[in-house]
Amino acid sequence: MSFVVGVIVLIIFASIKQINQYQLGVRFTLGKYTGLMSPGWRLVIPVFQSYQKVDLRVRAVDVPDQEAITKDNISVRVNAVIYYKVSHAEKVVLEVENFRYAVSQLAQTTMRNVVGEVQLDELLANRDDVSSRIRTIVDKATDPWGIKVDSVELKDVTLPEEMKRVIGKQAEAEREKRAVIIKAEGEVAAADNMAKAAHVLAGSSGALHLRTLQSINDLSSDQSNTIIFAVPLEVLRSFEGKGNK
Repeated sequence: MSFVVGVIVLIIFASIKQINQYQLGVRFTLGKYTGLMSPGWRLVIPVFQSYQKVDLRVRAVDVPDQEAITKDNISVRVNAVIYYKVSHAEKVVLEVENFRYAVSQLAQTTMRNVVGEVQLDELLANRDDVSSRIRTIVDKATDPWGIKVDSVELKDVTLPEEMKRVIGKQAEAEREKRAVIIKAEGEVAAADNMAKAAHVLAGSSGALHLRTLQSINDLSSDQSNTIIFAVPLEVLRSFEGKGNK
């Protein structure tokens, strides 16, 4: 009798399975899916029943470097990280053999396809938009598997060395172009101000003399300067007036 009781106790202990808070258990009875097991201690009858734990936490999966050709025929290497979690535990067991491997392969293929649909400038400037398109496609494709894709982030876009040099030269040319434009705008503004100043000086009696005296005063502050006086025409004309008298 004690032997039978011992066997029963042993079977009960062997039947107790622990499901953690971040997991769900998928139960099978005689090979048929018969429901989910919530967190806690649950009974699984040996031989007749089996179960499989499914982790519900968000997973971060690194998508390896992929060689891709952009729409404008530029070869690039891109890699990304995809964040997803299980939304339906029974589906990831029943609908796909290895959902982790399947999601990784799908993300790689989708990333190559999306990169091939955009030009290099768009890929570099609008990386978030490209990531969003990848996320939308992967999320829709994995929905029947019970997977919810939270986000996809492009980590790096590697260009060939010759393309890096071309982009560097282009950036340098743009900087030089901008510098020339700024210099030209400055010269136009200076010429405009000088024209306005000349107009004011010409229209005010004695203004030119005052400006000349101010310039001489500024120059005289530095003893190393050599000052050559240019007599204004107004002064010469005043002498001519006295001579005529």
